Amino acid sequence: MLLALDISNTNIKFGLYEQEMMRHHWVVSTVRQRTTDEYAMVLSDLLRHAGLALTDIEDMIISSVVPPLTPVFEDLAVRYCHKEALVVNHTLDLGVQALVDNPWEVGSDRMMTAVAAHHLYGGPAIVIAFSTATTFDVVSVQGDFLGGAIAPGLMISAEALSSAASQLYRVNMTPPRSALGKNTIENMQSGIIYGHVGLVQGLIARLRAEIADEGDEVKVIAHGGLAQFLAPIIPEIQH
Repeated sequence: MLLALDISNTNIKFGLYEQEMMRHHWVVSTVRQRTTDEYAMVLSDLLRHAGLALTDIEDMIISSVVPPLTPVFEDLAVRYCHKEALVVNHTLDLGVQALVDNPWEVGSDRMMTAVAAHHLYGGPAIVIAFSTATTFDVVSVQGDFLGGAIAPGLMISAEALSSAASQLYRVNMTPPRSALGKNTIENMQSGIIYGHVGLVQGLIARLRAEIADEGDEVKVIAHGGLAQFLAPIIPEIQH
């Protein structure tokens, strides 16, 4: 069985595949201080609930944007699964190109996003990841990564507002009755949520205009922890 890992700043996602079928999927919090042995115990417990063991893992592939944890999971693969993990980076032939100034700067998560988006939906496409940051990845008709944009995520913006302004406080991330807030909570919810929606819509429009020469209709795809919350209030998002 193949274990695929997506190590992000907020969560670590595990997908266990048998051939092309994902049999199990787990998400744990990213903790940079955890050791190889600690993560091995976490993974072992998850596998045990599925009636499996670490030794059932035949191959491992890692996409990581948390450099301190990459060697931790490489070590886990060798010591506990007796396999060498394949780590996604700019030198790996994924069948697509990073058509940007410095390909080595592109996070492995963004390259994998380009591959997955083109495989599932074709191109051209704008793929938006709603996570710690809100990232926009632009994929060509051929599936190449053309570049994109990185903005502060919704929760980062909310934290910055409440921590920097002494008379403001944390509020629940639920859309207010309208953009015209009638109290402090609604004012903050409107600014944070609809302000982020406006940011996303503005960048979609600009990116669409800049890749107009790609010809076909540009698909807009969303994923990430906040996608289910934000996608319904952003009509430009199709998938």
